[in-house]
Amino acid sequence: MSFLRRRSAASPAGPDFDVLAMDPGDWPGNLGAGLLPAPDGSCQGVFLRYDLFGGRGPAMIIGNLPEGSPARETADDEVPFEVAQLLAALETDEPVHVTGTEDCPVMHDGNLLIVRRVTCSEGRIACVQFDRSDGVLVTIASWDRPITDDLYQLLKPLPAELFQG
Repeated sequence: MSFLRRRSAASPAGPDFDVLAMDPGDWPGNLGAGLLPAPDGSCQGVFLRYDLFGGRGPAMIIGNLPEGSPARETADDEVPFEVAQLLAALETDEPVHVTGTEDCPVMHDGNLLIVRRVTCSEGRIACVQFDRSDGVLVTIASWDRPITDDLYQLLKPLPAELFQG
């Protein structure tokens, strides 16, 4: 089960992988994408912001961070990068920390996916993480909306053209 597919193009204009997310046509609101560049120019991750609140900040951020990305390195009670991005976009400056995690099995396209639910001190944040077969960590953080198991059925690789500049 690989959600991330390497592109065969010799020198892609965007990141070197396609991103697991919802197609913009399948979801209402505005979609924005950001890249996390390393000093050498390599892509250290991609995150997508879904703004469902009409310009008042994103309702959901989906991050794709490969192995070795510094954004994956957090202390035990530190929130994931995507949660911090969500809080920054919502201009929330109150300190938030992780209060617990729980692993849950979820079926996705006939395969078992182990999803880690991350509980935060801010109750309006829902956060889940899972590892793809190629070592990329996917984190979904949402504001004031629960993340239910049917959300995973909407996830699929986005076309590489969306990320070319």
